[in-house]
Formats: sequence, C-alpha cells, structure tokens
Amino acid sequence: MTENTALWLNAKRADFTVAPAPYNEPLAGEILVRVRAIAVNPMDRLIQSVGDLMTPWIAYPFVAGSDVAGEVVAIGQGVTRFAIGDRVLGYAAGADKGHRAAEGAFQAYVVLKDYMSSPMPDHLSFEAGAVLPLALSTAASGLFEQDLLALDHPSAAPRAKGKTLLIWGGSTSVGSNAIQLAVAAGYDVITTSSPRNFGYVTGLGARQAFDYNSKSVIADVINALRGRNLAGALAVGQGSAGKCITILGACEGNRFVAMANPPASFDNVPAGKGRLWHLAPTMARVIVGGIATAFQARRNGVKTKMIWGSALLNSDVGPMIFDGFLPRALAEGRFVASPQPIVVGQGLGLIAEALARQLAGVSAAKLVVTL
Repeated sequence: MTENTALWLNAKRADFTVAPAPYNEPLAGEILVRVRAIAVNPMDRLIQSVGDLMTPWIAYPFVAGSDVAGEVVAIGQGVTRFAIGDRVLGYAAGADKGHRAAEGAFQAYVVLKDYMSSPMPDHLSFEAGAVLPLALSTAASGLFEQDLLALDHPSAAPRAKGKTLLIWGGSTSVGSNAIQLAVAAGYDVITTSSPRNFGYVTGLGARQAFDYNSKSVIADVINALRGRNLAGALAVGQGSAGKCITILGACEGNRFVAMANPPASFDNVPAGKGRLWHLAPTMARVIVGGIATAFQARRNGVKTKMIWGSALLNSDVGPMIFDGFLPRALAEGRFVASPQPIVVGQGLGLIAEALARQLAGVSAAKLVVTL
C-alpha cells in the first residue's frame, strides 16, 4: 500500500509536525496528485497563529497549504480532463469550508478538484508551476467575481476595452497574476511597485509603473489616469486600500476597490506565548481601520470589498480560469508563472523555515519547497 506523509497541525496554534497521513483515493470530480513542489503563502502561517479567528470551521488535525504542482496518480469518477501521469498544478482547498485534510497541500499525496487544476506544459517546472494557484485564484476572484470588479473574462485574443485598471502592488504574487489576467481580458493596466521592479511589472503587461514609496505617488497616478475610463482598482498590501480610494475618488469610471488585505497585519501575532498581548491591539487596529476605510470610501464615492482568495471555488470563475483559460495560455506562453520561485530545499520539514523566511520578506519572488 502506498504511504503518505503530511505536515500536520494537530490542534489550534500547535507546532507543525511531520507524521504519516492517510492515502486518500479521489472522489467524483477529483484527482490525486503526487506532490513535487509546494509554495508557501502568508495564509499558511496565519492559519497556525490566528486560524481560530480567520478559519473557525477547520477541524483538527489539519493539513495546511494551497499551492501544489505534481503528477496525477489517480482519477475520480467523471473526470475526463486528466490522465494518470499528467503534470498538473492546482489549488488545494483543504482550508476552505466543507473540505478535508486530504485536500491540504502540505503532504506527499494531495486530492485536488479537477476544475481547480490545470495541466502544465513540458517547459514549465514543478517549482514554477507551484507559485501560481492561490495568487492566481485571489487575483481572479478580485477581478472577475460579480460582487467584486466583475471585469470581462480573459481570452486568447482580447479586444481592447478602452478602460484602465489600477493594481496597487504589481510585483506581489497577487499583483503579478492580476496584471496578466487584466491584460488578457483587454484592459490597460497602471500599477505600483518599487523602482527595481518596474521592468518586471511592465514585462508582465503593465503600461506604466509608479514608485509606491514616492511622496507624490497618489498625485502622479491621478495625473496618469486623467481622461481615462477606470475599470476599478485592485489593492494589494497594507495601506493600499486608502491610497486607491483617494485616487479613484478623483477619477472617472468604476469607483470600486477590491481589497486583498485587511486594515492591519496579523504578522506579529505569535501562535504561543504573548499571543493575547499582540492580538488585542491588532484586532483593535483592524476594527478601527475598517471603520476609517468605510468612511473614507463613502466620502470619496467609492465602493470597497475584501477579496476571499478561494471565492472562485464556488462560482464559474474557477473553471473559467483553470480549465478554460490557463492551460492554453501557459502552453502558448501568453501567461507566465510569476513571480519566480526560490527553492528553500526539499522535504516537508523545511516548510516551517520557508514560512519564517517569507515573514522576513521577499520581493518579486515566492518561496517553494520540493518533495
């Protein structure tokens, strides 16, 4: 019998532990994937420290992780898109409501929904493929879900819409994917990043990039958008929502900001000792920041809404991206796996190190562990 191993969270705020895991056969509409590469995300460590607040539905013991790439080893009933041996990347939905530990990415064999998986072309490495799923899903949810920006869908031959989308934080994982998706849908993109990443974001398709640390950045972006019809804004990064609200309030078009981050970061909240000491002021900042953002948006005639990165699991956006758009776009080179992977090492035991390095900060890159 095939053996499986996983990186477990055995209880709320527990340490990650490598231990045996069940080998799960896929159910109808699912595939079983032998994992070759895993990317880490901020949500993976936040589930450990504040998961009881952010994802209270999780049942322990639990397997975290969202980003995987590997090879199909079994196929569930009704699946026709994949064959055993196919190289795939996919979004692992274990942390989402109604899903199970078998669907968490941090294990040797993971169950994926077939409509949240994409075949990988031969030229794309497992490490590069693994950077895509969650960032791509978050970007797609913000851009295409009907209760968010509701943009037209991407295609192989997009028609110019005559509208401009503002993406604050273009060199982030979410921003990198959002730029490409918006351009593939026919929208003009203006973005922000550090100057060292200007070439990177314009290479992904942004028409113009601005230094988000510049004191004049808000005025500069407003001037660049003058006379243009706005498609809205996607705000990535702490403090980005307020800046986007100010900009959209001075421009014409769709005054809607899809927000990828809460008003305050939970990064300084530990899972163990000192948790409440840090959690209380963080929660206060989130509440006060949320109220301030709502008032600012109202004053500027702007609507806002938070993005939940897996919203496309339960809409037509998921299959539109992972089945209808991504496979061909990757194969033809019209969509590139971004940002670049940085391999921390091999083995589930290195995921904790990757999460610690991520907390310290990376730029225009994503940390990956191979198996």
